Amino acid sequence: MRISENTSGAGRVERVEALTPGQAGEVRELLAAAARADGREAVSEAGRLRIRPDSPREGVRHLVQSVDGAVVGYAQVEGAGPGTVELTVAPAERGRGLGGELVREVLAGPGADAGLDFWAHGGLPAARHLAGVHGAVLVRELRQMRRTAPAPDAVPLPAGVELRTFEPGRDEASWLALNALAFAHHPEQGSWTQRDLAERIAEPWFDPKGFFLAERDGRLVGFHWTKTQPDGPGEVYVVGVDPAEQGNGLGKALTAVGLRHLVLDRGLPTVMLYVDADNAAAVRVYERLGFTVHEVDLMYRWEPSGPR
Repeated sequence: MRISENTSGAGRVERVEALTPGQAGEVRELLAAAARADGREAVSEAGRLRIRPDSPREGVRHLVQSVDGAVVGYAQVEGAGPGTVELTVAPAERGRGLGGELVREVLAGPGADAGLDFWAHGGLPAARHLAGVHGAVLVRELRQMRRTAPAPDAVPLPAGVELRTFEPGRDEASWLALNALAFAHHPEQGSWTQRDLAERIAEPWFDPKGFFLAERDGRLVGFHWTKTQPDGPGEVYVVGVDPAEQGNGLGKALTAVGLRHLVLDRGLPTVMLYVDADNAAAVRVYERLGFTVHEVDLMYRWEPSGPR
């Protein structure tokens, strides 16, 4: 544990590998207030799962910023070479240098020598400003796309492929293997572990009826995992296809299956998804299905040779 005191009014920053129950509760309250003010989450789903005090993650560091005993800022650093950073400041405390001090503490921490990737969810102006101040450069644009429309027509599955839904206790290992194969080029998704999957299965939103699996001769070759939450749009959570099956229409058929489930079965005409801007093929597919860009998440890379 490391504690840094700042006499300029930016408070006290405590760096820990595991949050206490009290810290976790205050951080969740901070994130909820930021989400209400900004209209979107400041920390990703994966990052929010790592806040659990009873479930510390190897390679994850938490920075908790407080003033007069109240938590006013939070940053999470995951991995190394480069590490990935998400952070926010309480809406009522913004504009007084807290965000800048929190960033400086992150840059002074372990692992920063290998560089850091900072997420700016929603591309908010304050995040863009901090990136410019510290010499970070834009390296990734993740688009959130949405459609509000009737369900698409059903698309036939390729010959020999059958469809069913996920069965907890039976399908975890085969799904993880296919997920790693389908997303070998995508370290965030392709590196999922049994623990990552189990944490999401335990979430209130999980519904196996919306988790579709495609099999050929009993072997898993594709999937479309949908997600629904109260008072929100449906989501194309993740679609994956065995590389050996690509080009035969399986991805298109699975996408249609999930959309029809969300719109027809769950009554959610608005559906969202995330896709990297440089994945031109996927963007074209989603645009043809009626998806348009709703907002963007930006990733900025900071290198230790740059200014602080």
